[in-house]
Amino acid sequence: MEIASTVALNNGVLMPRFGLGVWQARAGTEARNAARWALEAGYRHIDTARVYGNEKDVGAAVRESGLPREEVFITTKLWNDDQGYEKTKRALAASLRDLGLEYVDLYLIHWPVESLRVESWRAMEELLAAGMTRAIGVSNFLERHVTELLAESETVPAVNQVEFSPFLYQRWLLEFCRGHGIQLEAYSPLTRGRRLGDPALAAVAGRHGKSPAQVLIRWALQHDLVVIPKSVTRERILANADVFGFELGDDDMTELDDLNEDRHFGWNPADVP
Repeated sequence: MEIASTVALNNGVLMPRFGLGVWQARAGTEARNAARWALEAGYRHIDTARVYGNEKDVGAAVRESGLPREEVFITTKLWNDDQGYEKTKRALAASLRDLGLEYVDLYLIHWPVESLRVESWRAMEELLAAGMTRAIGVSNFLERHVTELLAESETVPAVNQVEFSPFLYQRWLLEFCRGHGIQLEAYSPLTRGRRLGDPALAAVAGRHGKSPAQVLIRWALQHDLVVIPKSVTRERILANADVFGFELGDDDMTELDDLNEDRHFGWNPADVP
């Protein structure tokens, strides 16, 4: 496994296993620099969203990188206020304008908005057929939300992006998605910094001469997740990518798995019908 390693999604599109999240990266210099530094460091996957307000900066960084468009995997997301059949189509068109791109590689429903998510999905199927996105998926969807889409559509989501870490080890959701050919993607893999001081995590990190953050990223990769740690600091962007020269053993993985607290540090979709 290396920084450019990919996984084949259920429609054949290759998605880099490792990328940069730009949630809370401020529009302008901060977001643009974060994306630029990541691309310079070998990242080939940038995850943004309409609601983040920094799509223009991500697009600018991609263009300024000089990399061929097909070498950079770009994800953006449909926000709640834009859900609905016609609004979904307009939303992706607006995202493409801001990104300055002809297509995105992955378009996700950001949140399972009740009564709108199915019609949003129908629009996304049409956007996929039109070539405006190479793959479509969901974010923050639990088993019942995905099951609803599967019952209403023949298009299986390519990706489900959810909060995932040893402290929120959603084993059942991982197994469900695998069983349906859906790639699980981990956001907030670093627990938003809340558990980096955990003694058990620190012990595993110490045994490998790595930081707790690097161990958390490696844990996600070894569970065959796509993982998108967020940072706007150049040093941390580089450090987060330094996870391909070591491997966690079976005992390490079990020890980390056992840290589960079912603890969300961000959104919790459990109450969404």
